[in-house]
Amino acid sequence: MSRREGGFTLMELLIVLVIVGLLAALVGPTLYQQIKPAKQSAARAQIENFATALDSFFIDMGRHPTTQEGLSVLRTKPEGDGNWKGPYLKKEIPRDPWGAPYVYLSPGRNGGYEIMAYGADGREGGEDDNADITSWENGK
Repeated sequence: MSRREGGFTLMELLIVLVIVGLLAALVGPTLYQQIKPAKQSAARAQIENFATALDSFFIDMGRHPTTQEGLSVLRTKPEGDGNWKGPYLKKEIPRDPWGAPYVYLSPGRNGGYEIMAYGADGREGGEDDNADITSWENGK
């Protein structure tokens, strides 16, 4: 007397794995295409947040932070400046969505200041996911 035990056969498991693999192959690229613009949008939003904080710093101090002071002066009072009324950012200075620090220059190439994220490749220039996100393209 042979009693059939409940469970799946090897063939049934293989069929399910093939179906799951096909679904992943179809959905994966579409999902990845949605992630790329999200990182660029997050970088633009963060740069805009820095710009607002820099405007507040400028109102209090009468100047923008130097390149040497960087964005950290938005959180930490510079030596000998009594007009500083910060911190101008609620949280620590974040890294860009690709894990690199934001680049801050003052004076910038066009005067004022520049804030940049270099994109996925971490280098200046590039296209698509490697494109730079800059404050002057953010309306600043």
